[in-house]
Amino acid sequence: MKAVLRPSRHTNRHPVDQVLPPVKLAVYGAQHVLAFYAGAVIVPILLASAIGLTTEQLIHLINADLFTCGIASIIQSVGFWKVGVRLPLLQGVTFTAVSPMIAIGLAAGGGTDGLLVIYGAVLVAGLATFFIAPFFSKLIRFFPPVVTGSVITIIGLALLPVAAGDAVGGAGPTAAPTSGKNMAYALGTLALIVLIQRVFKGFMATIAVLVGLVVGTVVAWALGDAHFGAVGDAAWAGVTTPFYFGWPKFSVAAIISMVVVMLITAVETTGDVFATGEIVEKRIGRDDIARALRADGLATTIGGVFNSFPYTCFAENVGLVRLTRIRSRWVVATAGAIMILIGLVPKAGAIVAGVPHPVLGGAALAMFATVAVVGFQTLAKVDFHDHRNVVIVATSVGLAMYVTAQPQVAQAVPDWAEIIFGSGITLGSLTAIGLNILFHHVGKSFGPAVAGQPGDTVRLDQVNEMTREEFVETFGALFQGPRWAVERAWEMRPYADTHALRRSFQEALFSGSRDEQVELIQAYPQLGSQFVADGLSGEASLRDQSDKGLTFLGDPERDELTAITSAYEERFGFPLVISVRDAESYERIVEQGRERLGNCENQEHAAALLEIAKIAGYRFDDFVSDANPIHSARTRWSTNR
Repeated sequence: MKAVLRPSRHTNRHPVDQVLPPVKLAVYGAQHVLAFYAGAVIVPILLASAIGLTTEQLIHLINADLFTCGIASIIQSVGFWKVGVRLPLLQGVTFTAVSPMIAIGLAAGGGTDGLLVIYGAVLVAGLATFFIAPFFSKLIRFFPPVVTGSVITIIGLALLPVAAGDAVGGAGPTAAPTSGKNMAYALGTLALIVLIQRVFKGFMATIAVLVGLVVGTVVAWALGDAHFGAVGDAAWAGVTTPFYFGWPKFSVAAIISMVVVMLITAVETTGDVFATGEIVEKRIGRDDIARALRADGLATTIGGVFNSFPYTCFAENVGLVRLTRIRSRWVVATAGAIMILIGLVPKAGAIVAGVPHPVLGGAALAMFATVAVVGFQTLAKVDFHDHRNVVIVATSVGLAMYVTAQPQVAQAVPDWAEIIFGSGITLGSLTAIGLNILFHHVGKSFGPAVAGQPGDTVRLDQVNEMTREEFVETFGALFQGPRWAVERAWEMRPYADTHALRRSFQEALFSGSRDEQVELIQAYPQLGSQFVADGLSGEASLRDQSDKGLTFLGDPERDELTAITSAYEERFGFPLVISVRDAESYERIVEQGRERLGNCENQEHAAALLEIAKIAGYRFDDFVSDANPIHSARTRWSTNR
């Protein structure tokens, strides 16, 4: 036993914060860059064509865009002070800004004159976003799973036509005609990615997209359909200097338009942050949204200085994180460094630009669809027995697909509305938010929200009128197994406030007989066990244990913890119960388990009840937080009362 109960070497570091070996960082980072590149350069290409810039000016815009994308991605993934969400989120120029920027540039006369007015608006909008970030984050209560799931799904579905356009040879007037060869490149790349995911495991499976892009490009080059002649013509060095085109000019109308763009982009960023949080298993809170939006604002301001445009999180790379299951934010930071290098070395950019559109399209089909799958996973948490949620999801997705499939709809609305109807993501997101407010926040009952299924809160006055069965169904997940404690808490109605409701569960817990309490203790799963979530109680246990990483332990740590919990249960006859969220680290959990092995049975019975009370307190806080994230009282139970 002594050989097994060795000191822990577990670092208690979440996979998001793990720094991978340099070679893996470089390979995974390059994969992100290749997946991102086409979307990154399309905005300057469209803008330059629309406002009449020269080829030389376009090349500078592309280099500046890539350079600033790299800086923005490092800011978002690495973070400093209260800037950057510190998740594997890669930043790119938002498509939402394309139409407004073209309109601003043309209104100012086009060319560099129009570009300078655009940069003036970008600078001010970036600063405005930075400073309003904490205020916008307070609106997180308007983003329950029914909204975030709809937005994430819409982002994935609305981007699929972009992937399809690439798959047939590229969209736009310069696109190559659709052909069987283009289809073969796209489907071949997609098939290779799927095959690698099926056949290989470990490192090879995680770089499936990169391998698909490289192999697809090599095959296309061998058949004469990938061209790298621009590499020889490109310069080795291209320095991006601030205000290259001249000092920015400021127009009130242009600034207002760009601020509106950034507000809409903030909604998309919020959806991407929630999606990434789902993928990497990190709960997203108000502060996270504020940090992400500050990074957007700062990156946009830097873009105005370095001749680039408004920035937001790129959904392409959210899908890549889900597809590869590589959750380290340092991979995205490495991708940022690679983009800075490409921005400074035009030859490197020319090589990446040589990847054929159909090959990119084949890979993008998988990545964009994966974003939609993340949305489906989020929507799985929504109570669709509540018809209001069905209406919210159906209407927002329906409208988003309407303008995505029929983009000419934007021409039928006033100019001020084009920014909304010109993007399925924008229209669908705003619809989901507006309908959620209409159905779930207008005309609500009085009293604090204390619980509820996602998007359908339960208020204190409703709790006081619940039947025993309704009460047990609502709050049963506070405890594992038997429901006697919840039933007795129901008998203490009416509750004067949320604290009285909280206190009733604690009093009921300690009022049980010894046999009832032992039965309850035995219902808790072993720490670190790979149990199957059974209903709400099982989901609550997963949520508890994931707080300190017990749901993704390595084999040595899992063996270590299993040895302790097995020895404990053999000695006392019930599982080792510890409030994981109270523990400082994995090491402290192991240390506490060893210490408690030396106690007597009565002492451990009392200790287990105290830990159960703490766990129930945290779960109650989760109920309140899910019902009303901003005004939730994150107070813990005082187990000494």
